[in-house]
Amino acid sequence: MPVLMSMGCFTLTHNASCSLLTSPQRLLHRGIGVTLTPLNTRVSKNLNITTVAAVGNGIETETAVVEKPPLGGRFQVSRGYPAPLGATSRDNGVNFAIYSLNAVSATLCLISLSDLHHNKVTECIPLDPLINKTGGVWHVFLKGDFKDMLYGYKFDGKFSPQEGHYFDSSRVVLDPYAKAVISRGEFGALGPDGNCWPQMAGMIPSSDDNEFDWEGDLPLKYPQKDLVIYEMHVRGFTKHESSKTKFPGTYLGVVEKLDHLKELGVNCVELMPCHEFNELEYYSYNSVLGDHKVNFWGYSTINFFSPMIRYSSSGIRNCGRDGINEMKFMIKEAHKRGIEVIMDVVFNHTAEGNEKGPIISFRGVDNSIYYMVAPKGEFYNYSGCGNTFNSNHPVVRQVIVDCLRYWVTEFHVDGFRFDLASIMTRGSSLWDGVNVFGAPIEGDLVTTGTPLGSPPLVDMISNDPILRGVKLIAEAWDAGGLYQVGTFPHWGIWSEWNGKFRDTVRQFIKGTDGFAGAFAECLCGSPNLYQGGGRKPWNSINFVCAHDGFTLADLVTYNNKHNLPNGEDNNDGENHNNSWNCGQEGEFASILVRKLRKRQMRNFFLSLMVSQGVPMIYMGDEYGHTKGGNNNTYCHDNNLNYFQWDKKEESSSDFFRFCRLITDFRKECESLGLDDFPTAERLQWHGHFPGMPDWSETSRFVAFTMDPTSIMTS
Repeated sequence: MPVLMSMGCFTLTHNASCSLLTSPQRLLHRGIGVTLTPLNTRVSKNLNITTVAAVGNGIETETAVVEKPPLGGRFQVSRGYPAPLGATSRDNGVNFAIYSLNAVSATLCLISLSDLHHNKVTECIPLDPLINKTGGVWHVFLKGDFKDMLYGYKFDGKFSPQEGHYFDSSRVVLDPYAKAVISRGEFGALGPDGNCWPQMAGMIPSSDDNEFDWEGDLPLKYPQKDLVIYEMHVRGFTKHESSKTKFPGTYLGVVEKLDHLKELGVNCVELMPCHEFNELEYYSYNSVLGDHKVNFWGYSTINFFSPMIRYSSSGIRNCGRDGINEMKFMIKEAHKRGIEVIMDVVFNHTAEGNEKGPIISFRGVDNSIYYMVAPKGEFYNYSGCGNTFNSNHPVVRQVIVDCLRYWVTEFHVDGFRFDLASIMTRGSSLWDGVNVFGAPIEGDLVTTGTPLGSPPLVDMISNDPILRGVKLIAEAWDAGGLYQVGTFPHWGIWSEWNGKFRDTVRQFIKGTDGFAGAFAECLCGSPNLYQGGGRKPWNSINFVCAHDGFTLADLVTYNNKHNLPNGEDNNDGENHNNSWNCGQEGEFASILVRKLRKRQMRNFFLSLMVSQGVPMIYMGDEYGHTKGGNNNTYCHDNNLNYFQWDKKEESSSDFFRFCRLITDFRKECESLGLDDFPTAERLQWHGHFPGMPDWSETSRFVAFTMDPTSIMTS
């Protein structure tokens, strides 16, 4: 029999034989469950427990909990824990915890693989706000058979877009902390009945999920000044039939071709987005090419913790666990070859778009928390993609830090490149001193989107004991006009994609007047941008070409973009490319023009490799890949974006050989890749005659020598 004791305004229920789950507070007293239940409250029936209310002024008191049989005979349900967030395997069961401050009710949905494809929920477990909610966190603990079982949530509350709320209890939404997202298993394949947005659900973890054999893998920890970065797309790298890989377009396909990168002299890859996204987001018939447009690049995240499952050869087999292990295997094999792995992460927006977009996860969980919204519910659009992730909100920035830590600790990732990183420096919506700092700040007039000198998220990442030790690279601008190249808040450790290096080198090499001096600054590691802020040359990630824009071959072949295959009447993509076609537009040109183009490509690659700072090569530029003048190939799952291995072999005795030898030269020359900016004692400039540099407006020639005897290396 339970022992009941009156204790002021509480009823103490003591039962040594069962778990006591009804009250808001639970204490552990001498190893025995002790529960305090305030009187004048009524605890509702819920889950698999039955409670009898304690009412009146201590007049009516009774026992707390009688366990009901597991739901459907399959699951035993109890109160659970509010931390950590997500689904966590523990105590021979799984704890589910999710933050939703503004929801009035929450339901955990368990979905079998077979029911997922029929858009059905297998089991619904309603959560009681008195029992299963702590602060803004809903939680529950389950024991049972989770084989081939997935999960999601339903939340109820206001559906009031003008107030920033999109709760819809008919929608099953993804947990932002789900470690794998399961829907379709094959890249580009439509869902049931041709659905581009079939139901998605999260993988439920098990105690066996951490059994991947890393074989003692440890971080390579190269000094950043020694990196040669290669920006690449996982699917595009091996999908072309000439790759002759066993698993083309997958993580395993990349493994088969890692030796190419080693031959080129690359020691770091920067993977374009590998978080879960929906490649069918833009699915539509493209009458120009006769195929279908897709979201090929992946800059439209659905879930930040889940790897892109359809980049794996195994797809949704084993509820995504095999796909997770394939990505881990790729990273392990890269490390074996001395290649670090950096992930391109998109914390500036998500795939849910503006108010007309789908409800997939964040919007249905708690829209006004996860997105920057105006007082009347409109979405701020600093990303240019319909919404802006509310990254400096306390809850959201914790999600981001937890996510980055997960990729470092669980996947052994070596660093991150942050897409449109300037958004992470903007003030959040709901900004105020109490919200951000825990106390009011006198004169705090920060409005939503205001650039912050010390943004809380960047501060957290920079001082995190795990993240401070990895590479952190900012794309230091956004679509709202904020441009921070050279001024991004850095805490001494952040690097930047140096867009000014790209623009200046292009202008000088193509022969624009007045750029000789600026080009010399680029060769020195852009001290005009970084020296004054106490940074070093390695804080500059130098590049001439990247995924968005012309390839290196197209940079010397086209004066104008040729984006008609995108189906947008050539209105998309950058108009100012600083390119020069060397006299004739397009690939078909005279022998003299083609020779000049090859020389210009060598000039660009050489400039990249002899500049202080960190060089970044774009995939395919080493053999002269062309996209036919298309500078915005985001929507093409075809040869425009595929590395063409047969073309690489054709050029192996020509441009690829040149690139390989110049990369080797950079590594062997201790005058390059300095830890600090070169000084006049080390560096001497020349023009057409030694010691006589030409800095005139019409100068087209810059040369320099470095004295290795005066170089201090660390």
